[in-house]
Amino acid sequence: MRRLSPSCKENIARIPPPRKEKAPRSVHAAGTRLHHLRAEQGRHEIDIVAEVGARDVLGIEVKAASAPSTDDAKHLIWRCDALGLRFLHGVVLRTGPRTFGLSERIVAAPIGSLWGPG
Repeated sequence: MRRLSPSCKENIARIPPPRKEKAPRSVHAAGTRLHHLRAEQGRHEIDIVAEVGARDVLGIEVKAASAPSTDDAKHLIWRCDALGLRFLHGVVLRTGPRTFGLSERIVAAPIGSLWGPG
């Protein structure tokens, strides 16, 4: 077994212990708040909700399916119906290669679209 040099031991001793912090429940950046939504005792759940400014809302679901259906977007549709025009758009990220519409203002898109056009 290799021994640590005295200078290495001194550097290790100076490392502060990790802080015990709770993970944030939401992320705020440039006027956008990101969070997970779980409502009505789990009856409705959206993976990522982005609240842009004080009014506009986007919803994102992530699915392992290559061909999601409107059933995979049911929680986004529920949120769209509840918020009306405040709900700007919803996206179901999926494993398949093309983008297609699932409902008014809701599309299924390849998860690779997060990194730019194909």
